[in-house]
Amino acid sequence: MTYHIAHEGTTTEAIDDADLWSGNTLNVPALRATGWRPAPIREFILKLVGRCNLACRYCYVYTAPDRSWLRRPQLMSAPTLAAASRRIGQHAAEHGLRRVRVVLHGGEPLLAGAAGIELAATAVRRHVPAGVELDLRVQTNGVLLDETVLRTLHKHRIRVGVSLDGDADSHDRHRVRANGRGSYAETVRGLRLLCRPEHRDLFAGLLCVVDAGTDPLAVYEELLAYAPPSVDLLLPHGNWSSPPPGRTADPTSTPYADWLITVFDRWYATSPRQTRVVIFEEVMNLLLGGHSRCEQVGLSPVAFLVIDTDGTLQQVDTLKSAFPGAPDTGLDVFAHRIDAALDHPSVAARQIGLAALGATCRGCRIVRVCGGGHYTHRYRHGHGFRQPSVYCADLTALIGHIRRRLHSDLRRVAS
Repeated sequence: MTYHIAHEGTTTEAIDDADLWSGNTLNVPALRATGWRPAPIREFILKLVGRCNLACRYCYVYTAPDRSWLRRPQLMSAPTLAAASRRIGQHAAEHGLRRVRVVLHGGEPLLAGAAGIELAATAVRRHVPAGVELDLRVQTNGVLLDETVLRTLHKHRIRVGVSLDGDADSHDRHRVRANGRGSYAETVRGLRLLCRPEHRDLFAGLLCVVDAGTDPLAVYEELLAYAPPSVDLLLPHGNWSSPPPGRTADPTSTPYADWLITVFDRWYATSPRQTRVVIFEEVMNLLLGGHSRCEQVGLSPVAFLVIDTDGTLQQVDTLKSAFPGAPDTGLDVFAHRIDAALDHPSVAARQIGLAALGATCRGCRIVRVCGGGHYTHRYRHGHGFRQPSVYCADLTALIGHIRRRLHSDLRRVAS
């Protein structure tokens, strides 16, 4: 198979599959020899805290095969934070970036307290060059949101994403304390505080992990109750060797698509729309010829990196759900520039679009919309990541449904 690899400009160069891949490992020197250059990193996930105050049953860190969190620091130290911030600033300067997003993450980042958030925000702002717009965010379960923390978030203009899986019954199925007690009441208390008029401008949106066994409209209506600027509906992380709940090998079974389609029809039929729903907007954008802006769908280069509490550079921590060491690059902020990660085979593979996919995906009629699905969801033990997504049937059904709705409306407008 010969691919045409796009370069920075408008030219492309053909490269044979045998030259590009050795087994399941991308040959980055051969790729660079074509003139291809990676996209710079524009989003950094800063693992401020390596532990969590919840024990979510679907967690891709603490219940996953990769147990490396046990040997990493519980908190990112001040020297590590300074080194990470310097590397972020250096990367932005070297690539002339106009905007960089840094997400304070965990575990649960608010376990660092207001003082830890202050330290992190100050360090990052100190090292990101003047003239570069810094989009600082924190992703939290909301349990520890209080007035003290919110004052610090206001001070540093840090926007807040909250994880909420719907109504009490849906949320407390999985998002529990170590003793099994649900966290819904505590999350909602923090979320209601965030939604007060004096704090509302900090609210970035809600993240919800889909459980195909819940009532999709009950979940969606609960999310809408907080008037979120956006909603990110995420598929639980799984793969062919460790399938997500309810996802069987039967290609006619599409439980996750059925759930999402129900929400899509409710969302799409409402005018004006009450919120942005990322996955729906992305699929529609791709169907209409645009480019993807998230890793769930599409073929656009993935341009983010994780910095763990010990300063190691990780591809994406959802890969912990595949096998031990899956996210590792062997690099860290003390000894390596961010650019070094761009030559890691798995990092590069997530930037070359169609050429990273296996034959089944490359021959699929919806590949430029689906993009093979989330990289993490393609893994199969012994075969690597050049597989279709474990959610292939669901993505096919969802994209087909959205396409039909769009085409119907476009025909009506044109008639």
